[in-house]
Amino acid sequence: MELLVNLLQAVGTVGGLGIAFGVILAVSSKLLAVEKDERVERLENVLPGLNCGICGYAGCASYAEALTQNETEFTKCAPGGEKAAKAIAEVLGVSIDVNMVKKVAQVHCRGGKTTAQYVFDYQGVKDCNALFAMHGGNKACPYGCLGQGSCIAVCPVNAISYDADGLVWVDKEKCISCEKCVSVCPTHVIKMIPYDADVLVACNSIDKGPVVKKYCSVGCIGCKICSKQSPEGGFVVDNFLAVIDYSQKGDREAAMEKCPSHCIIRNKSQIN
Repeated sequence: MELLVNLLQAVGTVGGLGIAFGVILAVSSKLLAVEKDERVERLENVLPGLNCGICGYAGCASYAEALTQNETEFTKCAPGGEKAAKAIAEVLGVSIDVNMVKKVAQVHCRGGKTTAQYVFDYQGVKDCNALFAMHGGNKACPYGCLGQGSCIAVCPVNAISYDADGLVWVDKEKCISCEKCVSVCPTHVIKMIPYDADVLVACNSIDKGPVVKKYCSVGCIGCKICSKQSPEGGFVVDNFLAVIDYSQKGDREAAMEKCPSHCIIRNKSQIN
């Protein structure tokens, strides 16, 4: 009988302590709770919710928190673009003049099995970085697309795919400018260009012309014909590679037509 009494007392004591601690925790949570800025939730609702990290923060929630603390700029969300920047300003009650140029990713290489020279037959795991670890890849050109699809795997919106020739291409209509493909590419052949860019130089090689000719028939040879044919088109040959200053709005058709290696191509949504 005494044992039963002791047991009931112990149970009662433990139960009482549990109730007491529960009350203490409930009261403490109320007294010590940090009130969340309601603007954070509103900002999260106007952001894309991709958590891509291009803004420099771990995700949209962290970016939203930083915005309410005036720790960052309104224009850091590339996927959201100008629309998101204006929505952010509205939530925070600020008037801003936003003029963001939308940029999309594109592969600056058209060297494939029929146009580029390969130095060995790769049979390993389908990953560009794995192939790159093997002597810089299986192409004679050390700057070209390795074609293993690492960019395709990381794209969150399926904007990248293989075309009819088996070459990697970005659909600019689907691209959200998150730059994940840019980060994963070991040869840095994927670059960001304006969405409304009419053409691009589909080459990434900085080798001299005679060297490029030996390993790729569609590579840039740095001949400067583009800048001569379209002097107002923004073509500049830098380190044996033609690049385009897209702030220049002059005609680029002549350069594309006269390019001897046909490495200047149209920036279409898809290439067939």
